[in-house]
Amino acid sequence: MARHDLSRTPSAASAEQAYEEPWPHPSGAQAPDIPQRFVPGHIAIVMDGNGRWANQRGLPRTEGHRAGEAALMEVMAGAIEAGVGHVSVYAFSTENWKRSPEEVRFLMGYSRTVLRRQREVLHSWGVRIRWSGSRKRLWRSVVKELESAEELTQHNTRCTLTMCVNYGGRAEIAEAVRGIAEKAASGTIDSRRITEATVAAHLDEPDMPDVDLFLRSSGEQRISNFLLWQSAYAELVFLDVLWPDVDRRVLWQAMEIYARRDRRYGAAVDAVGADVDRTSGA
Repeated sequence: MARHDLSRTPSAASAEQAYEEPWPHPSGAQAPDIPQRFVPGHIAIVMDGNGRWANQRGLPRTEGHRAGEAALMEVMAGAIEAGVGHVSVYAFSTENWKRSPEEVRFLMGYSRTVLRRQREVLHSWGVRIRWSGSRKRLWRSVVKELESAEELTQHNTRCTLTMCVNYGGRAEIAEAVRGIAEKAASGTIDSRRITEATVAAHLDEPDMPDVDLFLRSSGEQRISNFLLWQSAYAELVFLDVLWPDVDRRVLWQAMEIYARRDRRYGAAVDAVGADVDRTSGA
């Protein structure tokens, strides 16, 4: 069942607001000159490898999660600099409840703390924060911080960051189907007229665009139940880098890989057209 009404989409008038620029990368690296039509509009990220990063350094797993916060802010800075409109991150999956009680408690408290600590910075950059996921089992304090971040940033238009907390792709689709079934049973919806658009309208974020580029750090090559419906035609890039070691340069490298790919959506190769220079704005 959709959590957000489309009427909450920021108005065009707010697009004129002046936002602060993200801090520059220490190396002086600049975003690649990719033609806008080849810049992914929506990037989905599985932020994997925090625990392994900590283990490699003889640290508690919780320290890996702390280091991952800086990586998230780096990636958001890089996305803004490269002109990406939407970023969705897998902050806490429905499967994460299977972890140790100590780690679950840390992740709940940490999600709350990160939002509290970084929302003002993200707001100053013009980032609109959204939340996708279930309220079930979530700490009320976490829900409060998610809702506060949404309210604070709801009129920002530069980039949308969707925090997927207590989220599962199958659960999202199942909940949408339940909502449609209830409406069909009551006569609100004609079951013969149910389309893909009907399902999309009943997802957590009905105005979320389809994913263009799906990233996963740590070298693992699976999508782990993340944004299953929205990623039907996404380009997959698996990064052989643990999440705390990811910065905006890694993001930009993935974007360059994306820009060189032909997205056919099931069409024949000849239908795509001749090769063009995809990694230069010239």
